[in-house]
Amino acid sequence: MTTYQEYKQQIAELENLAELARKNEIAAAKDKIGSIMRDFNLTLADLGHIARVKVAKDRSPVPIKYRDNATGETWTGRGRAPKWLHGKDKNDYEVKSAVQTI
Repeated sequence: MTTYQEYKQQIAELENLAELARKNEIAAAKDKIGSIMRDFNLTLADLGHIARVKVAKDRSPVPIKYRDNATGETWTGRGRAPKWLHGKDKNDYEVKSAVQTI
């Protein structure tokens, strides 16, 4: 009967083998890609949209539209309405000021 420790050792050995196989497959893929690029005289710029890296834009915070003055909880009006607003008229909780601070 195989013990827990023997299984753990087998798992560790398999993880090492899997990582080695992954590294070998990546190396083979890089060689294949490099070969194709040389054969067709391609550069990264030629790949166009594939080589582009998307840069995340800084997003400004969304202004608060609703506030529960009793608890101080707020909601921007986006996504699912919070529980504190459930069953109530949200117009009663609307923030009236034009300039809001977060």
